[in-house]
Amino acid sequence: MHDHPVDLARIAPEVTPSIENAANLIERLRRTLLFSDLDCRCRDTLAAALDRFGALERRRLSRQGLSYARDHKDRIAAILTLLSELDQMTEGEQDRSVFEEMALLFLEIASSADAGAAVLRAIEDRQ
Repeated sequence: MHDHPVDLARIAPEVTPSIENAANLIERLRRTLLFSDLDCRCRDTLAAALDRFGALERRRLSRQGLSYARDHKDRIAAILTLLSELDQMTEGEQDRSVFEEMALLFLEIASSADAGAAVLRAIEDRQ
């Protein structure tokens, strides 16, 4: 699927249940309802309604994913503001712990970037 598969549950746990549960629920409903003893016209109407519902649910989850991706982008922008202090630092910095603090900010950017990429890929996969 992707060159670097991402564990969506680890990176964006707030999104995973919605994506997986919605798709599974729609499929379970489809199997249960469409293979019951419905007349043909009712079955066709139900199948069309389930298709429409599935499309609407994918759009809703895509909007939600975009919102999460934007949140991660905003988080990265805020961290970059904090990292701008790096420009004033020198190798002679007395408080050596600031180097570790800056390193942690870089790691946080990487984590937010991974999470943003994961939710965007989830949107791509739903289409």
